[in-house]
Amino acid sequence: MKVILLQDVKGQGKKGQRIEVSDGYARNFLFPRNLATPETSDKINVLNQQEKARLAKIEKEKKEALDIAEKLKSCVVKVPARAGAGGRLFGAVTSQEISDCLAEQYGIRIEKNKIMQSEPIKTFGSYEVKCKLGFEIVSTINIIVTEQK
Repeated sequence: MKVILLQDVKGQGKKGQRIEVSDGYARNFLFPRNLATPETSDKINVLNQQEKARLAKIEKEKKEALDIAEKLKSCVVKVPARAGAGGRLFGAVTSQEISDCLAEQYGIRIEKNKIMQSEPIKTFGSYEVKCKLGFEIVSTINIIVTEQK
């Protein structure tokens, strides 16, 4: 019997795969546990439509990541910070602060866990920070840490 898997089944296949199994295995194990459904032309069409939608979504997200990478090349983010004597900051500039300033100044939303700081920023000045946008797209954010007034 040919079935379409609705979930990953160990030893059989992954979700969405069409496989051949024995009638008893399908009726007694896969169907009662909602792990698979019988293969029909309607269900194959639904499966193909879902795959097309998934690929379109991935393509859209990749295009958005490339657009953000292009925007980041021309952005210089100014991060205000409080400091003590000698230009040393109280604490450090965090990824969350960089993300908030980027959203406030340029309207670009990037999650803080995508901003990769090699070392903490603890003094005033200009810095470059890498940002992983997904789909192996890495961009650089130019940051200027200024004194908060």
